[in-house]
Amino acid sequence: MVTAVQVRTAHDLAELGLSEPDYEVLSTLSEHEDGTSTLHEQAAKMGWSRSRLSRHASRMEARELIRRAPDPADGRGCLLVLTPTGWDTLRDAAPSHVASVRRHFVDRLAPDELAALGRIAQKLSADRDGL
Repeated sequence: MVTAVQVRTAHDLAELGLSEPDYEVLSTLSEHEDGTSTLHEQAAKMGWSRSRLSRHASRMEARELIRRAPDPADGRGCLLVLTPTGWDTLRDAAPSHVASVRRHFVDRLAPDELAALGRIAQKLSADRDGL
């Protein structure tokens, strides 16, 4: 189920010039008012290793979607910062991505099925901190 939905929504994102990981990085950074997060915090939030996120951030940086900045609280760390291009890209892509998720997932389920999935997701995510 997860794969089927991801393949379809990833295809729709690709038509916008974004990969699924690109969108995930942009959207999770946008959850911070200033669009900034430490690499460490961002990797933990996304469930990625720091090296995976660092490599992906390099590709996004080359496209001017994000930039890195020194982390004043950790001399060895860095901050990931959404650029104006990154904000614009996310703003442009978000409505299409929401429509894609609705089309390929939400609208295909009855309200009781969505409620059951919500309960299951809550139960399974309750232990996330134990990872």
